[in-house]
Amino acid sequence: MSEVCGGKLPTSTRKKIRKFSSLRGREVQSGDFWDVVVVTAVDGGQKEAYEAQISEKIDRRELPLGTTYKVFSDPPGPKIGNGGSTLHALQQLKSVYGEALSRLRVILIHAGGFSQRLPSASALGKIFMAVPLGDPIYQMLELKLAMYVDFPSKMKPGILVTCADDIELYSVAEGEEVRFDKPGFTALAHPSPLSVGTTHGVFVLDQQETSSQSEMENVSCLRFLHKPSIRQMQASGAVCNRRSGPIPVSDAEFVYTDSAYYVDFDTANVLLNLLKELGPLSCEIDAYGDFLQALGPEATVEYTNNTANVTKEETSLVSVRQKIFSLLQGTPLNAILLNNSKFYHIGTTSEFLFHLTEDEELRSELGLLSSAFSVHLDQSSDGYSGCCIMHSALDSSCCVGPGSVVEYSRLEAGVSVGRGSIISSCWVGPGLAVPDGAFMHSLSVNHQKQTGFVTVFFGINDSLKLSVDAAACMEELMFFGTRLSECLSLWEVDAELLRFSRDPSSCSLWNARLFPVCSDQQSSFSASLKMLQAILSGSRRPLPAKTQLLSMQECLQCKNLQEMLKFRKDLHDEIVLKRQ
Repeated sequence: MSEVCGGKLPTSTRKKIRKFSSLRGREVQSGDFWDVVVVTAVDGGQKEAYEAQISEKIDRRELPLGTTYKVFSDPPGPKIGNGGSTLHALQQLKSVYGEALSRLRVILIHAGGFSQRLPSASALGKIFMAVPLGDPIYQMLELKLAMYVDFPSKMKPGILVTCADDIELYSVAEGEEVRFDKPGFTALAHPSPLSVGTTHGVFVLDQQETSSQSEMENVSCLRFLHKPSIRQMQASGAVCNRRSGPIPVSDAEFVYTDSAYYVDFDTANVLLNLLKELGPLSCEIDAYGDFLQALGPEATVEYTNNTANVTKEETSLVSVRQKIFSLLQGTPLNAILLNNSKFYHIGTTSEFLFHLTEDEELRSELGLLSSAFSVHLDQSSDGYSGCCIMHSALDSSCCVGPGSVVEYSRLEAGVSVGRGSIISSCWVGPGLAVPDGAFMHSLSVNHQKQTGFVTVFFGINDSLKLSVDAAACMEELMFFGTRLSECLSLWEVDAELLRFSRDPSSCSLWNARLFPVCSDQQSSFSASLKMLQAILSGSRRPLPAKTQLLSMQECLQCKNLQEMLKFRKDLHDEIVLKRQ
């Protein structure tokens, strides 16, 4: 049965993609698709970027029409996490629709945050990352909507909550349907190795209810664990034993991990009351760990004191969690076990490269292409073996190494890109050579009342989130495997010019002023490439006098949204023209 079900996954996935493709640019009827598609943003600037891109998609008829698309930003002030975003989105939906909200089917996609682990998605959003699929090319927004295309017609009014940087693929047997029609929370659950369970949410099920024999099972959940240890999974009874059936996990033991979940409107009103009771949020709330751990008959209040998985512990967090537990305790948690399913996360540079260039399973299941909506590519040429090119124009003399991704870029004659690199939103001049393992991404900025361009560059495995004390930053921060102090020496840049933006006590590659501002996109790329080559060769290449430097953080604060979207649109028009 496993082999049969394994073969069904690509068939089921392609069927959903065909169904969604048939809805693009068409007026959809209520019940056939979502009444409202909500995307969350971290602030007003990100909201503006998201709304501009959705508007362009609608104009180009790349999305189903007749559906309402909304972008809601988090309120100003402290970060509130995707749980806080969920509460505020519910509040804004209620203010827009009033009592009519209880009759709507809503999908809520969390896309806030600055994507520090995949900076090519920082300026315009993870939900707008390109996917090598479809014509016109899909972005993550279309892919999420395609994978859930069957849900609205089988769902009572309510809200489906999901995230922007993961993909869930599944198949069900003939005659079976994924239905969201129970009160409380209903979560999708995927069989996963125990090692995966340590970084996800894990469901504790009544083992007598589960058989793992069919492709889909509906069960009630006893409790939910958030990023538990293997010992915790074993002690709580979360570990299942593999039997014959469609489970796509080779391990004898596995657990069911989380992805999207549905909330009916009675329960959504409980969450709205929670926001009224809490008032303005001053800490990050997790839409999975903090909500789901309060559910099920065996849930206990102990988790509210566990801050081991919290990035920044706020003094109010424990009391907020206790209020959540108090309000949600006793709410049912149902699980839909998708026994023939896969969960893919695409939130880091390494995941992005692997899934788009090397992962043969995902390529087969989704029908991913090596070249999507691009021109001047000779797919029979060794110059494009094992790479991925999306929404780009390349001269026929270019060469892109295996394991590399080029997106939203223009590469002129004789350009070569090494292995395992990412070139995003760049204009690469003739004859330039990008080394292996490089991440290069161009942004447009409003700088000193003028439009400028900055190309940020990092090593694929550099940690942009790693923060160190200011006194130790020069020796502890590593840039392409080289100490930051050595890089500055090679460029003959005074450490004082680095001036870590915003918070000098928290120094990171994210807020270090490392990247030159140039007057045009081509010279921006060339200038940054010379700095990178100096690091790799260990040779001095002084920056020109009076070079202005910005950090990645500052680039986002002063980004020129219209200029970046214009570059993509110009590429789009050029590609359409040349393909004709």
